[in-house]
Order: sequence, then C-alpha cells, then structure tokens
Amino acid sequence: MNTGILSVRYAKALLEYSRETGNADRVYHQVNNLLKHPEITPDRLEPELERFVALLIRNHRMEGLRFILRTYLRMYYDSKGIKAVHLTTAVPSQELEKRLVKLLERKFGCKVLLESVVDPSLIGGFVIRVDDYMLDASVRGRVESIRRQFIIQNNRIV
Repeated sequence: MNTGILSVRYAKALLEYSRETGNADRVYHQVNNLLKHPEITPDRLEPELERFVALLIRNHRMEGLRFILRTYLRMYYDSKGIKAVHLTTAVPSQELEKRLVKLLERKFGCKVLLESVVDPSLIGGFVIRVDDYMLDASVRGRVESIRRQFIIQNNRIV
C-alpha cells in the first residue's frame, strides 16, 4: 500500500464526511483518543468512524489505519487553523510551556496545540517538533553531536 497517497485520500474523505454530518469535532476527539490510547477500544465508535472502518475493511486497507488517522488529524488541524507542537523536556515545566505557546502563537499567527512529554534521558533542555521541523536543544543531543564530531575527527587522523 502506498501509505502516503492513500492515507491522504482516505483522511480527506473522512474529514469531508464528518463535516457533512456535523460531527467533525466528535470524530476528531475519538480519533485523537484512539491514537493516544490504542490499547483502549471504544465501546461505540461514532457512526462516521464505524462506516469509515467498514470501508477500510471492505477495501482491504486496514493496515494503513494509523497512517490514515494521523493524516486526518493533520488535516483537521489545518482546517481549524491549529498548529500541533510536540515538546519533550527533561523535567516538567509549566512556565516553559506557557512561554512557548505564546511565542509560537505570535510567530505562526494561529492557535497552538502543545503536547508535552517528559523524558529524563534528555538530561536537560528540550526537543520541540513543529510539522517537519525539529529543534533539539537538549543536553543529550549536544553530547551526541560532540561524540559524532569526535569520531569524525579521529577517523581523519588514522
């Protein structure tokens, strides 16, 4: 399955269908929950999602479900003027999150939806992902960069 092309087509169809029925927000929340908690199966899917899953089963496309749902979320955010931002920090920091949201909302001129995760292996600093852009300002990232430079320099000597 060409996951890129097909996921866009199916996600667009789901978004348009959920808008037509007036349940786009409810479908979004359910898709978001399914992606965040795949081990939790909802007792009852929204009717739009039920029909959508039946369509995927009928067309033998279930292996691409995660790609399709992630593409759907991106399209939903775009349609609502929302930027999804993923922040990973070494320790929880409410102040950093607030300042980052304000900064990014000013920069992009739209609402920012911040998803924050704590990863102590970063040692310090943070990693931020916006669309296809990633900024690694973590201690672990810097140490890894220095290690790679050291290896490259030593390979030149030999």
